[in-house]
Amino acid sequence: MNEASAQSVLRPRRARHLVWWIGAAALLVSLGLVVRTIEPQILAASLRAALSSPAALLAVLALYSLAFAIRAGVWCRIVPSLPFGHALAAVHVSLAGNHVLPLRLGEALRVTSVVRRARIPLGAATASTLMLRAADVVAVVALAALLGSKVMGEVVGSWMWALLALVAAVWAAGLVWLRRLGRARNIDVRASVGLVAVSAVVAWILESGVIWYAARSAGIEIGLLDAVLVTAVTIAAQVVAVAPGGLGTYEAAATAAFVALGADPGTALAAAVTAHALKTVYALAAGGVALFVPAPGLLGRLRLSPPTACPGGAPGQAGVAAAAEGAVVLFLPARDEEATVADVVRRVPPSVLARPVVCLVVDDGSTDRTAELARAAGAEVVSPAGHRGLGAAVRTGLREAGARGAAAVVFCDADGEYAPEELDRLVAPILAGEADYVVGSRFDGEIARMLPHRRLGNLVLTRLLSFVARAPLSDGQSGYRALSARAAADAEIVHDFNYAQVLTLDLLAKGYAYAEVPISYGFRETGRSFVRLFPYLRNVLPAVHRELNPPSSPERPQPASAGA
Repeated sequence: MNEASAQSVLRPRRARHLVWWIGAAALLVSLGLVVRTIEPQILAASLRAALSSPAALLAVLALYSLAFAIRAGVWCRIVPSLPFGHALAAVHVSLAGNHVLPLRLGEALRVTSVVRRARIPLGAATASTLMLRAADVVAVVALAALLGSKVMGEVVGSWMWALLALVAAVWAAGLVWLRRLGRARNIDVRASVGLVAVSAVVAWILESGVIWYAARSAGIEIGLLDAVLVTAVTIAAQVVAVAPGGLGTYEAAATAAFVALGADPGTALAAAVTAHALKTVYALAAGGVALFVPAPGLLGRLRLSPPTACPGGAPGQAGVAAAAEGAVVLFLPARDEEATVADVVRRVPPSVLARPVVCLVVDDGSTDRTAELARAAGAEVVSPAGHRGLGAAVRTGLREAGARGAAAVVFCDADGEYAPEELDRLVAPILAGEADYVVGSRFDGEIARMLPHRRLGNLVLTRLLSFVARAPLSDGQSGYRALSARAAADAEIVHDFNYAQVLTLDLLAKGYAYAEVPISYGFRETGRSFVRLFPYLRNVLPAVHRELNPPSSPERPQPASAGA
């Protein structure tokens, strides 16, 4: 990478870091100001009063929720291809994002959510979001000016009118953009302009119920119109809030509005903090649910789909073809294993279950005598260029085995942890036509030695993989595995670092029948394992997510070669 391209990569990264530092600094300053100003006794009394009537609190939050449902419904009216559930989820994900991200960056999540989950075109999602959010701001400023222009001027200042003009321009731009898109996207904006304006006003009135309830809990007697005014002034003041959730800006504006209506400053601040706390709890709870519901979630699929969890059926069911004629190919991925590779190769049986065995060593860029000693011990050696990683080595081994017409393909580590003498256990279900993919389970077999932290890590990762795969797995990280010829030809390993989890998910998703057999295991006596917890998780977890969410399409098609 040259210096210019390196700088182009670093600039966006530095910008993101700067945004986070600005947000963190604003959050700390805002927290400090609120904590220094608030009177704990008054705040505690306000919070106790707010929580003392669960039925009233739930009713207020239901009205608050209805405001977002109305916004989602109008969005669906403007973009007819947008399902209501995804619109509502996007609105709540954005709401939660604004409470945890600085500079109101949660707004971008609204667009991201419907583009990823509902497959709405980016242009339509962006234009409609801009228009609707701008309409929200226009409505809230109009409400504040209509109900209390003096309060608006005292709290927000004259600069808000300049911002209102800018927001109105954004609204108009979004409207024009949508009209241009409408011809191709079946979007009828003209019929919805009035609906957008009315719904925005109604939504803010419903949201003001939280302010009304918080004020009453703090001992401030206000009516509905005053609550709408305080809500409008508060929201208008934090349009450009820097800290996550507008913390500090929200409290300052709401307190000033309450004081302008005659409230005591200490009580006003307690009411503002109470209202903001209730909204934050709602935003985080509803936004957390909206990340996953409805499916697909914003984070993508986190588990295999139920119909394809074990699509080949349990071992022994129909759909697994009997093995074709040919040898059993056992390959050993190896990197700098000169101390053990020759011994492992010599222990490979010449035949299993009346099939000849071919032993390959895939040398992954060793810097010692691994390749030389493996050849001397009787193995064929394949040496791809350079060190690429265990996942890449397994891909090479699968390809080489297929080129040799293998009836079954088996691989295990070259460090002596697994016993090549147990090869027959792995290939028996495949040669009998009972399974396409067989994993040797250390935990169902005999473990001579495994370090406690590795045992714990293996068990935890296996449970997670079992959950993701929707299949009963006992050893998700075993290094001793066998595949039928068709499974080996169809297998995909999406990263070079490792293969264990992604290979299992790939083959289960494609319909290959899975089986486990007990094996023995002894911890390596020489050398050092490449597995380190944090680098392992940093490489494996994104690969698992990529395996579950291939970029080509939201759902992975079943190949014709997979068993029914």
